[in-house]
Amino acid sequence: MKLWTEDVFGTDKPIIAMCHFNALPGDPAYDPKTGMKEVIEWARKDFLALQNGGVDSVMFSNEFSLPYLTDVQPVTVAAMGRIIGELMHEIRIPFGVNVLWDPKRSLDLAAATGAKFVREIFSGVYASDFGLWNTNAGASVRHQHAVNAEGVKLLFNIVPEAAVYLGERDVVQVAKSTVFNHKPDGLCVSGLTAGVETDASVLKMVKNVVPETVVFANTGVRPENVEEQLQYADGAIVGTTFKKNGKFENHVDEDRVRDFMEKVKRIR
Repeated sequence: MKLWTEDVFGTDKPIIAMCHFNALPGDPAYDPKTGMKEVIEWARKDFLALQNGGVDSVMFSNEFSLPYLTDVQPVTVAAMGRIIGELMHEIRIPFGVNVLWDPKRSLDLAAATGAKFVREIFSGVYASDFGLWNTNAGASVRHQHAVNAEGVKLLFNIVPEAAVYLGERDVVQVAKSTVFNHKPDGLCVSGLTAGVETDASVLKMVKNVVPETVVFANTGVRPENVEEQLQYADGAIVGTTFKKNGKFENHVDEDRVRDFMEKVKRIR
């Protein structure tokens, strides 16, 4: 069965790399002295290291807007739009966006920039580090149509980082009901936080219960486990592994990207 990922990314088992933006205006860690100029410069360096290193796609994210909001301020979307606009003439691979953690704002940004996909927490109710986290998938999908983003693929993160379902539901039940109720373009299965390995046995169970839905390994994919992860997943979203010394807070190391992608190409 041919998956939509082959049409969008030009390959099976695509690797989507995270391009993490530094803190933006309005974020507690934003540095007004260096301003947006430095944010854009670092985003460009990281993006080019990822693209030149051979990844199949990039997802732009406001990863350093900590602590995250579930109702994102307009200045965040504006700043992210400016950064992507500055990079647009250099982008040669498909890209997506993730405005943490606000599905509607992610769709707004996708519509404005031409992103091919968004990743978000579209469904479920959680007890999280951000408080009680409620969602409304129906409203998000209707917003998608309202902003003419019907062609944007929706990747549902069904194991939110730093959060747990309020009800007693295992990930297999969640995957099955999410696909039945929402018809997502893809499911993302995660570890506890960014950089924490996704359990391969969980990936296998999820893929088995929703065989016709794209399933991504969402966190913790590394050179030593990528072959096992891609045995079950239809692709992977990779961030921390590509950072210098494999540390979340560092910037992208192009040599690490190239070495990882060479291994992936041998596997594929």
